[in-house]
Amino acid sequence: MNRLAEATSPYLRMHADNPIEWWEWGPEALAHAQASQRPILLSVGYAACHWCHVMAHESFSDAAVAAIVNPNFVAIKVDREERPDIDALYLKATQALTGSGGWPNTVFLTPDGRPFFAGTYYPPVPSGGMPSFTQVLEAIDAAWKERREEADASASAITEHLAGAFAPPVAQGGRLDVWAVLDEVSREFDPIHGGFGTAPKFPAPLLVDALLVKGEPGSLDVAQRTLDAMARGGIHDQVGGGFARYSVDAGWVVPHFEKMLYDNALLLGAYTRGWRRVPDHDPLLRAQFERAVRGIVGWLERELRLPSGGFSASLDADSLDAHGRQHEGIYYCWSPELLADALGEEDGAWAAEVFHVTTAGTFEHGLSTLQLRGNPDPERLASISGRLLAERRQRFAPARDDKVVAAWNGWAIDSLVWAAEVFGEPAWLELARDASECLWRDHWDGRLHRSSLAGVASPVVGFAEDYGAVALGFARLAGALGDAEWLRRAEQLLDQARELFDADDGGFHDAATDAEQLWARARDVSDNPTPSGTSALIAALRLVALLAERPELDARASAAAESLVGILEQAPRFAGSALVDALVSDEARTGLRPAVAVVVDDDPIGERARATWRMAPIGTAILTGAAGTQGFAHHFDDRPGPDVYVCRGTTCFAPTSDLAELRAALWSRV
Repeated sequence: MNRLAEATSPYLRMHADNPIEWWEWGPEALAHAQASQRPILLSVGYAACHWCHVMAHESFSDAAVAAIVNPNFVAIKVDREERPDIDALYLKATQALTGSGGWPNTVFLTPDGRPFFAGTYYPPVPSGGMPSFTQVLEAIDAAWKERREEADASASAITEHLAGAFAPPVAQGGRLDVWAVLDEVSREFDPIHGGFGTAPKFPAPLLVDALLVKGEPGSLDVAQRTLDAMARGGIHDQVGGGFARYSVDAGWVVPHFEKMLYDNALLLGAYTRGWRRVPDHDPLLRAQFERAVRGIVGWLERELRLPSGGFSASLDADSLDAHGRQHEGIYYCWSPELLADALGEEDGAWAAEVFHVTTAGTFEHGLSTLQLRGNPDPERLASISGRLLAERRQRFAPARDDKVVAAWNGWAIDSLVWAAEVFGEPAWLELARDASECLWRDHWDGRLHRSSLAGVASPVVGFAEDYGAVALGFARLAGALGDAEWLRRAEQLLDQARELFDADDGGFHDAATDAEQLWARARDVSDNPTPSGTSALIAALRLVALLAERPELDARASAAAESLVGILEQAPRFAGSALVDALVSDEARTGLRPAVAVVVDDDPIGERARATWRMAPIGTAILTGAAGTQGFAHHFDDRPGPDVYVCRGTTCFAPTSDLAELRAALWSRV
């Protein structure tokens, strides 16, 4: 029975023709499980997941496996990107049961949704000490039929054990010591390779952003060395732009090759803000960061942008080789011979040296990822990269997940506005506007929907991160364009979000109050690797409060920030977005309160606007519009311009177009 063919998730559609009779997660599937009193086989994955594809090919496409599953289980397939709440609940259960977790996540549930057994990938035959998937199915089926009481007892014990797992960590009390938090973050810095922790190593754009807030030399050095190391590493697509999801090694050499919108959206912002902190006397580092920025935007526009104006979710890690065989990373790797074939002997040898492509290979089968060595001539580098990109596009490209995820597009919009303003690129501002139009048209019908496919919204109501990220993107766009309609839309989102996600401790739940209630309500205040729902809403509330002159929104953000103090004290490396807010708040206590900078100018990326975006402290609300612009509270009242007007609280500085005076106003403590 084909129930997934019309799903709004390409990942679910991939399984539509499986012999397993999959259900989508929802009331119908759960009611069927209750009525039949069969255990639930829950399989959670996502389109760009390598091992999800492997298990789908080996087991879910096997009629013999289906012959066991269909009569004995209710099989439910979940796209973790479409249902992060379900993913969070059952990933936590898998971690509790096995000590680890990942995707595909394979969980067996009682008919009422409580987990009693879990694992991740299972091979088709016993291997490496792992049972085959068939053996697992048969064992679970026998246990359910012969020892159901034990399964029920196990499920009760697991859910009771996890009952408090979604509560935020408890703060120690007293004011947060942000300098101690920064010291803790710096202790986890890898001074050899850059970044934080060991292998596998993930980009940390939120942490980098936090380290940029104060501009203190030690923190700034950690941030810049991390950005530089990633930009030079194999995790960075040196030819086509953009970054892979993580590096399997500590040195950024070999990535896990899937490329996600959310990583690149957040890295775009981090590299843009990192560029602002590089002094003029270090042009090579500035050029490195700008190359990363332009590469990400180029990749977004070329490979992820949809006709609707929205950005698709991801590109797979796998693709076909010249013989039609599937390989992870084959699309992105080169050998000296392949470079010579594409570029000729002289340029091929130069590229092999610059990109560290060796005869032994740095990846598999004699192939190498591309890493940037030294400081090659930028014009030749750009020319060689362009020729390699053209050659690479003759290969079989990785598949794309065309699902539009609201939160991820919201972060892309926010970062595109930042990059457009800092680098003076009006076309990037149009990309942000088009993506915003897509979200409002396809995802909003009185409520924000999590995702869409080909213009059709998923029935799933958006999560806290969706409301926060989209409101932030809309508000940032409103400020850049001087278009108050986007600000009104951001306000609508935030007013509704407070009804849907409010938590008793002042923070926010991740899922709406009317979402399916199971054994727990998902709530995670850490960054994984995107901002938590609470942090996403805080950032949006702060910006909208300034642009719309609504101090109650800022007060609501401050109340929510209190719920994040515990995670900042206990695990700051995984709370970069919360740390940004805490550091901005700490600056406010010493007089550098977040300002509103009103650029009265007809040009949204003119000289005054660019200068303001380049120099303003993090937390500043920047608003550009012609004299007399309406819809932004009193910000344009009696301000004829052209000038920049900076107000910090009730203190306003003299309007100016002089860059030195503008910088002084933006950074003056009052």
